[in-house]
Amino acid sequence: MSDERVALVTGATQGIGLQIAKDLVAKGLTVIAGARDFEKGEQAAQEIGGRAHAIQLDVTDEASIAQAAALIRTRFGRLDILMNNAGISRAKPNQEFAEAVRTNLLTDAPLADIRTVFETNVFGVIAVTQAMLPLLRESPAGRIVITGSSGASLTLNSDPANPHRRMFGNYSVSKAAAHAVMLAFALALEGTNIKVNAACPGFTSTALNNFNGTRSVEEGAREPVRLALIGDDGPTGTFSDENGPVAW
Repeated sequence: MSDERVALVTGATQGIGLQIAKDLVAKGLTVIAGARDFEKGEQAAQEIGGRAHAIQLDVTDEASIAQAAALIRTRFGRLDILMNNAGISRAKPNQEFAEAVRTNLLTDAPLADIRTVFETNVFGVIAVTQAMLPLLRESPAGRIVITGSSGASLTLNSDPANPHRRMFGNYSVSKAAAHAVMLAFALALEGTNIKVNAACPGFTSTALNNFNGTRSVEEGAREPVRLALIGDDGPTGTFSDENGPVAW
């Protein structure tokens, strides 16, 4: 087995995922760029750099996930870092952001739309993590990072002074659930060589929010990358941004 660490980044064809992949390659890692559309994955891999490789991976498709895990074992022989970054903010990709915010409220969101968002943001995280765990258990220092959101914080959104609470709906609820999923894996893996954490990238300008964000993808990738590269003395079961812990 090579000593070079291998990382899988889901949702790596654009936005924060693409930047995370670039940053990990710059740190000397081999990066597997997960993409629903393999051709887009190959294009992203070319942009990321020489140690990047595309893989077809749809986090909502169990067969796709199983095939990806098998291919990683066969082709790379190891997996050290899993970046659970793939996420969607609304069930209808071409929906305007303001309309998406309105229809995301649980008073208005169709149940089918709620299921669509949860399939990627929650069940997809669980499915991919379960499938990659056998490989991560074999790593000398397995790391799992989930891209979270302070917009899903129950504490912060319980504050009447927080203007974001007006938008707390389907996406935010799914991310709150994803934080809980992270903690569940962290607790189940306590005492192993695997550390599991969630990172908040901040309000980053990406397609997720129709590029309304105020932070660059370079800024948004900082905390996920830091948590991916923590040493043996690093934390597990935490939720943080680059300024420190974020309230659940």
